[in-house]
Amino acid sequence: MEDFKNYLEKTGEIGQIVAINHSIVYISGLPGLKLGEMVITENEEKGRVHGLDKKIAEVLMFDTGKLKVVEKVARTNKPFQIPVSQGFLGRIINPLCQPIDGLGPIIGEKKYLSIQREAPGITQRVRVNKPLETGVMVVDLLVPIGYGQRELVIGDAKTGKTTFLLQTMISQAKEGIICIYVGIGKETSAVKIVEDYLKEMNAFDKTVMVIATSENPSTINYLSPFSGMTIAEYFRDRGEKVLIIFDDLSSHAKFYREISLLVKRVPGRASYPGDIFHIQAALVERAGNIKTPDNKEVSITALPVAETLENDISGYIQTNLMAMTDGHI
Repeated sequence: MEDFKNYLEKTGEIGQIVAINHSIVYISGLPGLKLGEMVITENEEKGRVHGLDKKIAEVLMFDTGKLKVVEKVARTNKPFQIPVSQGFLGRIINPLCQPIDGLGPIIGEKKYLSIQREAPGITQRVRVNKPLETGVMVVDLLVPIGYGQRELVIGDAKTGKTTFLLQTMISQAKEGIICIYVGIGKETSAVKIVEDYLKEMNAFDKTVMVIATSENPSTINYLSPFSGMTIAEYFRDRGEKVLIIFDDLSSHAKFYREISLLVKRVPGRASYPGDIFHIQAALVERAGNIKTPDNKEVSITALPVAETLENDISGYIQTNLMAMTDGHI
């Protein structure tokens, strides 16, 4: 990844920060900006263009602690990208793919991928034909899941959703499947419980944990599932089968609502922005069972989680997620 000076020389456009509102930064002076493009500041902080006006761009920044008004900003002419690596296995990283487990830097060759890639086309997809064993007999017998499916796990808090997901991860890790756990708005103590249990069951070496805690900005939490899916696609493209868990997408929707209200988007039902269904459906649609050019079947199986209140599954986000998945547990 190049630095501020290199990008400035390549694009020939220089802008500056004119306002900062929490983790939203407003930039002027970059007429060639595109939605979703990555920008870089003088201090090498990276952001993603979220909205465009005639003269001002709204940019999601993931660390605003060092930013200041009038700081210079350059275009990259690239979509927002994250580094991915085989070295992520057995590590805990944040959505920017920086290690947060205290074990030092990620070792291994890194590749940069856009966080918003198109879902596989219908010609690439193949029928779901192999069962994924969760290790929970009731589920495997009554509502079996197949590799490449998108199955919603829905229920109230403290009803065993995480226990079921951990059992599924352990069962799949023993089969050599890559497991990616995406934690969105989680407490540090809850993350530690997941980490310790996976290590105790010898499943951690096949797991990547992408964690955004409740202490992180809403922009970091919004980024989490996209980073997790991009990492899953990296392993899938290497010929691996991948299981990805989004814990949970109802929290993700709340963080996106917070961002949308900050940038004064017109609120819709329950104050959620109108494009929330599109945002999450496009994410989940990237999972699936596909055939590679060398005729090998690989898959990403997605288990998004939705939390309900008093078993009410008629909520806006809950019904959205039920509509965009193949079924629910």
